[in-house]
Amino acid sequence: MKRQKGFSLIELLIVVAIILIIAAIAIPNLLRSRMAANEASAAASLRTISTSNVTYSTTYGLGFAGNLIDLGPGAGGGATPLQADLIDSVLASATKSGYDFLYVAPFTPPTTLTPNNTYTALGTPDTPDVTGVSHFCVDQSNVVRKDPLAAAAPFAPGLNCDDGTGTVFPPI
Repeated sequence: MKRQKGFSLIELLIVVAIILIIAAIAIPNLLRSRMAANEASAAASLRTISTSNVTYSTTYGLGFAGNLIDLGPGAGGGATPLQADLIDSVLASATKSGYDFLYVAPFTPPTTLTPNNTYTALGTPDTPDVTGVSHFCVDQSNVVRKDPLAAAAPFAPGLNCDDGTGTVFPPI
């Protein structure tokens, strides 16, 4: 009788079990690194908003932009105070890399009589504990801040980066 070549069922089950163990170890690390990348992207997006606001203020003399769309690209080309083309269309839509962005300014649109001297931009995860944990904020001080406690609703949409109790979160 000829001896058959191949793998036994036990050998295949052992290999599958080893692969499952490796996957069980690797997948949580992959998810954590994805969350960290989303958080880094959110902080960078707020830095971009901050830098764009300084450029907007210098270029148009109206203070800071009235909303994110004012900082975004225009449809017809050419920069105007209502479409300054300082940030990309993805960030101007207020959602990027698993984070939602809220932009608050006193006047929309700002004018020479009513310039925006303040603004607040908030970054919160789309799905907390999945797309990100941390909440970020930047205001007219141009310092990006992070909620160290990662609370569910860390920032009050006001004219500064605080938690509604007057506590200003530390810069990152």
